[in-house]
Amino acid sequence: MTTNNGDIRFWSAGPDRVVSLEPFAIMGIVNATPDSFSDGGQFADAEEAAEFALALVDEGAAIIDVGGESTRPGAARVDAQTQIRRVVPVISRIRSRSNVAISVDTTQAAVAEAALEAGADAVNDVSAGAEDPAMFRLVARKGAGLILMHRLTTPGDDHYSDRHSEPPIYDDVVREVASFLLARAEMAMAAGVERECIALDPGLGFGKTVAQNYELLARTGEIAALGFPVLVGASRKSFLGAVSGRADPVQRIVGSVVAAVAAYGGGARIIRAHDVGAHREALLVAQAVLKGAGI
Repeated sequence: MTTNNGDIRFWSAGPDRVVSLEPFAIMGIVNATPDSFSDGGQFADAEEAAEFALALVDEGAAIIDVGGESTRPGAARVDAQTQIRRVVPVISRIRSRSNVAISVDTTQAAVAEAALEAGADAVNDVSAGAEDPAMFRLVARKGAGLILMHRLTTPGDDHYSDRHSEPPIYDDVVREVASFLLARAEMAMAAGVERECIALDPGLGFGKTVAQNYELLARTGEIAALGFPVLVGASRKSFLGAVSGRADPVQRIVGSVVAAVAAYGGGARIIRAHDVGAHREALLVAQAVLKGAGI
């Protein structure tokens, strides 16, 4: 369902979970990991992670994304059982106290299934279902939401956007990302995933240079034109620091907010963020500006 200007009005995050995208939905990040690039080790305790998630809901998060494996460049892989031990206690605690939509950030179907059983609604798969052939079938069977992200390579072989020794090569980064995401969405639907359950993420920072990330942001509308909800996650990433001069990810809040507003102006309606309150305030102002302009 869309509005007159073509915006997607909702995302079906699960069989009984519809997330309104009017005017936007913020996805709060909860990393139950020791090595994530910005907040690794901060929420290793399940109770602390759950309490933090509930605080993000109070700040305005409509979705909570829980991950048990870092996807930062150079990160070591984490087996399914370790991920399950990290995310399931967090998800179950959040679900027992809140009706918020919950996604699990994983590329492994076994982790996704355990998370969904624990109370998660959706799967945020940074491999777009390419890493585990069982993922699409699982999501279809569960009626879960599915986020498909573009990445050029696995995190172990990736580099921060401002540290590529050999820059990733694209003829046209936006067209190639859009083509990849559409193909993966079509494969998911062929496996039985409902169209309204799918959201697309261009994968800022994953196998892209600083310039390529900004080109994707500037041309977000071309991803939105595919007809699926678009999620953008620029929060605290290195390509922001490359421009602002902020080396510490925690100090990149202003840049993160500006990037989110730019993506929102291009049609992204799900914004993945660490600093939920700041993003909500900025996006409300951006929405008022667009409304004032008749957009």
